[in-house]
Amino acid sequence: MTGPRRRRLASINSEVRDGIVPAADGLSLAPRPEPVAGGEPRRNYRTVALIIATALFMEQMDATILATALPTMARDFGVPATHLSSALTSYLLALAVFIPASGRMADRFGSKTVFRLAILLFLAGSILCGQAHSLTLLIAARFIQGIGGAMMIPIGRLVLLRSVAKEDMVQAMSWLIIPALIGPIVGPPLGGFIVTYLDWRWIFYLNLPVGILGVILVTRFIGQVRGDRAPRPDGVGFLLSGLSLGGLLFGFEMSSRSGELRPALALIGLGAAAGVLYIRHAHRRADPILDLGLMRIPTFRLSVIAGSLTRITQGAQPFLLPLMMQLGFGMSAAASGSITIAGAIGSLGMKWLAPGVLKRFGFRNCLVINSVVSSVAYAACGLFRPGWPVAAIFGVLTACGFFMSFQFTAYNTIAYDEIPPDKMSSATSFYATFQQLTLSLGICMGAGVLHLGMLARGGATPSLWDFSLAFWGVTAVSALATIWNLKLSPTAGAELSGQAVGGAEE
Repeated sequence: MTGPRRRRLASINSEVRDGIVPAADGLSLAPRPEPVAGGEPRRNYRTVALIIATALFMEQMDATILATALPTMARDFGVPATHLSSALTSYLLALAVFIPASGRMADRFGSKTVFRLAILLFLAGSILCGQAHSLTLLIAARFIQGIGGAMMIPIGRLVLLRSVAKEDMVQAMSWLIIPALIGPIVGPPLGGFIVTYLDWRWIFYLNLPVGILGVILVTRFIGQVRGDRAPRPDGVGFLLSGLSLGGLLFGFEMSSRSGELRPALALIGLGAAAGVLYIRHAHRRADPILDLGLMRIPTFRLSVIAGSLTRITQGAQPFLLPLMMQLGFGMSAAASGSITIAGAIGSLGMKWLAPGVLKRFGFRNCLVINSVVSSVAYAACGLFRPGWPVAAIFGVLTACGFFMSFQFTAYNTIAYDEIPPDKMSSATSFYATFQQLTLSLGICMGAGVLHLGMLARGGATPSLWDFSLAFWGVTAVSALATIWNLKLSPTAGAELSGQAVGGAEE
């Protein structure tokens, strides 16, 4: 980008930020940070990213702690532990229904207002979960939590995209993910401590201080941004997308449990049928709730497709690995958990390197090479055997987390390179929807390959070779993302990574 064009872009973005002109020029993803004395821009993207990350941290920690407490909660409610899956799927249902609507709500009421409301809804659901004295009440409370969670992720990303200069976006995405990665690290041991020494209800009350802090910081530091025009309601699209995504998510989740294949297939069929009807509806409407026209934008389309393929492995690995450790290796749940956190540690370490690597080599080269390396690392998990040293297993899993986290940082950033400002809210909702869907599909595929291996052997429990085939199967699917990565332009995301400005604005 030339010097005059950069100065014009900075001027336009400054006017957008101050409300002088609407954000419709299409020249940037977000307004420039406000200048400080001396003419240098204020680098506030870390503040914005970390504030948004408080919500992601709360959500991630809640999910990982809850998994630890399910057997204890089942005993208190007097129900089999398997019945607690309803509390998990009610959360998934809320995600499926409300993620597509999140962007429209942000455009209508303002991203700051809706993001703050999402945190408050999550806190309200957390309080109700802590007060629940029956499984029915817990399921209802988890649904309320899910409404908040459905809006927090896409709108949090939307706030970041609208608050950070384009050349700072890789750095901002890296800062955004750090607290969210800490949640899965501290969640399992903290959950074990609470269940052992306190009451499981404190699992939900832990969200209160984090959420209240998030609301205060959002109120104080996050700007109010909304679309130029409030979108028209799309009731038919809301219903069809909810039926489609809910059926697919529930179906994928149920297919990972034995004895529920028929209802799972019925739900997947319902979701697919509703999806076909939604596609017909979307083609007839100028502003559908999920804008399929976004797939005509090259970087967005390639990021959605390649990212979805990659998330197949990312969804399957947390399902397969603990089962392999406990059923195949004979480890306790505590010992298995102490090893599987290696991936989160590797992800955390990568975030400091991603911006510099992307700036040096560009998005296309990094995504192509890293997709091969990360696939090899995940395929190595299929070679794990009880005789392996724990340090070697830990090292492989750390590498998996490192390379896969780099891949998602790149995908989550390059997706918005060519999105015009007036389409940003639709893009974040669309992207978050496919993220959730393909993570669930990864569980389905991992479980499916595992069951096929058991059927071929005639075994009642999976063997180590069954786990190996499952790991290799989902990794082979994710490796196909390399084909799509190769279709990226060599200059894709150059301004995002800092290549286009040549380091002049460091």
